[in-house]
Amino acid sequence: MEEGSVFRSLLAILQWWGFNVTVIIMNKWIFQKLDFKFPLSVSCVHFICSSIGAYVVIKVLKLKPLIVVEPEDRWRRIFPMSFVFCINIVLGNVSLRYIPVSFMQTIKSFTPATTVVLQWLVWRKYFDWRIWASLVPIVGGILLTSVTELSFNMFGFCAALFGCLATSTKTILAESLLHGYKFDSINTVYYMAPFATMILGIPALLLEGNGILSWFDAHPSPWSALIIIFSSGVLAFCLNFSIFYVIHSTTAVTFNVAGNLKVAVAVMVSWLIFRNPISYMNAVGCGITLVGCTFYGYVRHKLSQQQQPGTPRTPRTPRNKMELLPLVNNDKLEGKV
Repeated sequence: MEEGSVFRSLLAILQWWGFNVTVIIMNKWIFQKLDFKFPLSVSCVHFICSSIGAYVVIKVLKLKPLIVVEPEDRWRRIFPMSFVFCINIVLGNVSLRYIPVSFMQTIKSFTPATTVVLQWLVWRKYFDWRIWASLVPIVGGILLTSVTELSFNMFGFCAALFGCLATSTKTILAESLLHGYKFDSINTVYYMAPFATMILGIPALLLEGNGILSWFDAHPSPWSALIIIFSSGVLAFCLNFSIFYVIHSTTAVTFNVAGNLKVAVAVMVSWLIFRNPISYMNAVGCGITLVGCTFYGYVRHKLSQQQQPGTPRTPRTPRNKMELLPLVNNDKLEGKV
């Protein structure tokens, strides 16, 4: 690999890490330090900012070509995906409201296991035994982390766990609902974020409206806090743009390894800022989970290389790095749009 290509890949990974970790930390800061305990409203702000950002990038600046979707497909295909996408992001923010970043990020690493199990149970898809074996350290690490978590909260734990199921459902549904459309992260946000805003707007207003008014009256500097909240929304959109950049600048294997190292960086930074207690065994569990995720990605990649043309492919084994593209962040989108 040429030196310039290596530098671009490293720069892409670093800016992706930067945006991802910053969004996660800002969300936790909003819930914990600003005492803005309204995850539905935070998610709605992120959707609004992402909708505006995607429109500007595609329609105004024309940095990305618009992928045209037929009007009937917007409601028949995009809307159901947007609903699951909305649930995924909301659950991620709800879990951040109740549990530490380190615990939340570790649980989200359970997504490969939930995806494989759902495809096997519901869609009866076959998986090579090596795929199942690679899930063992992930499951074991999650169990160890959960048992030894010093700041365990059942509601936050369940929100994060169901968030994994939502992420897996979104990935699986994308195979059928988005068949024929090759979305990138920006076009995904362009179509799904407005629907997500529409879906979440009224529930956020009804469930959290009065609480926000009380918070606004009681907070010593509400306008400064609102700037931080909306800034997190802007950065959430920038995260999706960075995902597009890093996928086009790295290989599939690099993307997988960098994604797991990103979780480790987020855990370390969050601990330095919030100082949530982490026991030795808890850290070991987190490490085992991340190693397991990396091993799972490696096994999946090797299996895709071994298969010959014309033979059945292991489900969800990516043909190339574009198939690793999250439907907006999971990654933040994983917690973050």
